[in-house]
Order: sequence, then structure tokens, then C-alpha cells
Amino acid sequence: MSSTQNQPAITAMTIGGTDRLAADGATIDTLNPATGKVIGRFPAATKADVDSAVDAAATAFEEWRRFSPQRRQQALNAFADIIDQHQDELMHLDVAENGTPVREMRRDAQKASRQLRYFAWLSLEAKGHTVPTDWDRVNFSLRQPWGVVGKIIPFNHPLMFAAAKIAAPLAAGNAVVLKPSEFTSLSALRLGELSRGILPDGVLNVITGYGATTGDSLVRHPDVRRLAFIGSATTGRAIQRAAAEANVKNITLELGGKNPLVVFGDADIDKAVAAAQRGMNFTWQGQSCGSTSRLLVQEEVYEEFVNRLGASLDAMKQGDPADEGTDTGAIVNEPQFAKVKMYIEIGKQEGRLIAGGTVSGDEDSGGGMFVRPTLFADIDPGARLAQEEIFGPVLAATSFRDYDDALRKANDSQYGLTASVFTSDLRTAMRFARDVEAGYVWVNEVSRHVEGTAFGGYKDSGVGREEDIDELLSYTQAKNVHIVCED
Repeated sequence: MSSTQNQPAITAMTIGGTDRLAADGATIDTLNPATGKVIGRFPAATKADVDSAVDAAATAFEEWRRFSPQRRQQALNAFADIIDQHQDELMHLDVAENGTPVREMRRDAQKASRQLRYFAWLSLEAKGHTVPTDWDRVNFSLRQPWGVVGKIIPFNHPLMFAAAKIAAPLAAGNAVVLKPSEFTSLSALRLGELSRGILPDGVLNVITGYGATTGDSLVRHPDVRRLAFIGSATTGRAIQRAAAEANVKNITLELGGKNPLVVFGDADIDKAVAAAQRGMNFTWQGQSCGSTSRLLVQEEVYEEFVNRLGASLDAMKQGDPADEGTDTGAIVNEPQFAKVKMYIEIGKQEGRLIAGGTVSGDEDSGGGMFVRPTLFADIDPGARLAQEEIFGPVLAATSFRDYDDALRKANDSQYGLTASVFTSDLRTAMRFARDVEAGYVWVNEVSRHVEGTAFGGYKDSGVGREEDIDELLSYTQAKNVHIVCED
């Protein structure tokens, strides 16, 4: 919380279509992780502010739910148009606040509007069906919106998640209260401003603040029956507990991942090395739940593979995220920076350092928080580096003997979000896709999300699916209607 006078102006929340500061005036300073400098301030919302946002959403819902799907479709497409018009502004907010290079943030801005358009197009698919019954009876189902939906998003894709994750609930006729991460709120707040005059007041409310206060108040609010959260498994379990203490809620959770990338000896090694680098999302500093952070390589090509990958990582350009030539930027915040540094020290005890492992601190980076893309080899499958989600640019590699050994090691995790396999044998590929415990599987590919396909995890990686029609339908409730038509 800031009390100095030489601070940036406060960027207000959007509640009921109007600017709102926190009820007690509290604010949060946001930093540029590449420089350590304060670049903005926004409200630290109280429980009273959350109550106001939910009340505004509940009021707006009564109007929005009565819009025809075509009218909602038009509004969401118009909102997507506005995002496209402000793409440069929005992506540079994310670059400055998140630390990820501008090339990636540009792609995020483009995905943000595409997801709004996709769910706008799907809005007519939130439909029921009829069931044959007696001659003088009619039985049919309806799909109706929940009402007020709470959305809590993380720091790694601020704009993309802010836009993409409100798309399905809005298309289905719900009103939304959106809470971005307290580390990256500026683009979401700007999104709230841009929605005014396009969406009815109160249909989208953007509140900012700390998870323990603002987030918890939203999770526990009795009028929020539908929730969605993206973040760590630990926080996801806490949200489940808190929500259950309030009332019965429907919750979608996209949680952590410790995702395997399995390379068999018959794979195209050139393509697999490039994919191992790309799949780890080093261009996001490894800060992605879908990162293939466990590399499993068959013994006969293991040494060649890790050495070639290490050389490729060493060639990545680290620097100013606003520079178009930068490959990898800054860690988003001090707690995450400290966590990554801790795991690098653990890695030095558990394995063999192949690439990276160096950290830039305040003295040599102008206050920026930079970690080189890092690869450790010979990591035991039960080691901390292989079991715990780091959410940073640290990749753990190990070898395997045969298919059974690869599968056992791939599934040896509490998580099950994504998995990838590289092989030239179709039978091996199909067996692995069937046997691996993950919700999204790539064969000879990594990281690509195909529009209209369901994304979500097994085990502790979450509950529910997003990015397809299942997500749209999850923001509706089914109702059955039985009518007797007497002569």
C-alpha cells in the first residue's frame, strides 16, 4: 500500500459502469519487473466493494439475460472490435506490468479478441432439446444462465485471460465480476473502461485487490453461484473449501501442471529439440501452467538431446521486454523471483546443470528480475524438481528405457494438465495418447491450442473444461419442462 505523494494516478475499478475506488481508499502499487519501478496504482477492494460489484452484476443480469442471443453476439463482437482497436495500448500495459516480451503479448491481445468472437458465434448453441412422450404431453429442456459469475485470473496472461475468460459466461447471458491478479491488473482495468457503452452497465465489473480479501470475499459471496479460477493447485483447493463454507457453488478450476514431454529414440531430433524449448514457454519465462517442464528422453539419444537443447537455450536473447528482439523477459514479481531462485539451488543439488542457472539481481539489472532459461539433466523422477510446479524457466530432464518406463515416469505426478510425445511410430503415439494421464495431449507438437477444443486437466490439475462449447454450456443450468396438453 502506498502513502507517498509522488506516485502515479490511481486507475479505478469498473463497478456498475462507473469508476470506483476502494471504500477505504486503500491502493496497491504495481511494478515493472524488468526495472523494479512503480508504474501504476489501483484500488485494493474491500468486502464492501465486492458486495457492490455483485449487486451491480445482479441488477444488470436481469436485463442482459433478456437480450436475444443475437444481441449478445453483436455486443461481444463490438467489444472484440474495441480490443483490436486498442491492441497496442493493451499489450504494452501487459509488457510493462508482466515482464513478458512484446511479441508474446501481441499474440495474447490477438487471442483475446478471437475468444470473444468465438463465444459470440457459439451463443446460439446454448439450447435445449425435446423428448418424445405421450401424445397429449410435451417435454423439453431449457438452458438458462446462472446469474452472477465470479472470475479470478492469474498474472501470466493478463489481457488474454481477462477477455477470453469472460466470453463464455457473457455469451450465455450471465453477468461477471472479474478479479485479476494483484500483480497484473492494469489491462483488465482498462478492459472494464472499454466495455462501457458496449455492454450494459454492470454486466462486466472489474475489481482489484488481494486474494485473501478481495478474492475470498468474491468466492464466499452467497449470490455468486458460479465461479472459475486459474492458478495454483494449493489456491484452488483453498477456493473449494471457502466456497463450500458459503453455499453450494459450481466451480471450474484450471490449476497447475508438471507436464511431460516424452521423446522416443525414433523421433525427429531437430524438431523435438525445438519443441522442448518452445513447449517450456521460455518466452513467457516458463510462467505457464501448460509448460512441458519435465523432459523425458530415451536413453540412446539422451545425451545428444540435452546438450543440443542446452546450446539452444544459451542462444536465447534475454532483455528488455519492450524490445521486439527479446526472446525472454523478467519474472513477474518478487515472490515468484525468490521461488525460482530457490528451485535453481535445489536443482544444483538434485541434478546436472546444462544451461542457464544464472540470476540477475538489483545490482546488475537496474532492479529487474531476470533468470536465464535453465536446464537440469539427470533429475530423478521423485525429486522436487520433477514433482513440484516451479512456474519459472527451469526444465528438468531425465532418461527412460522403453515405453513402459516412459509412461510410468510421465504419469508419476499429482498433476495431469498437458503432455506431449515425439515419435515416428503411430502405434506408440496412439498408445501414449490413450495411456497418459493428462487432459490435453500433443503428438509431435507442443503448446498449440486449437480453437474449439476442450482444455483442462486430470488429477490435481483441475475440474472442468474450457475453450470449447462445453465451457459455454457450463455457464448455463439445465431445466426440464413437462407440459400436459389436454383436448
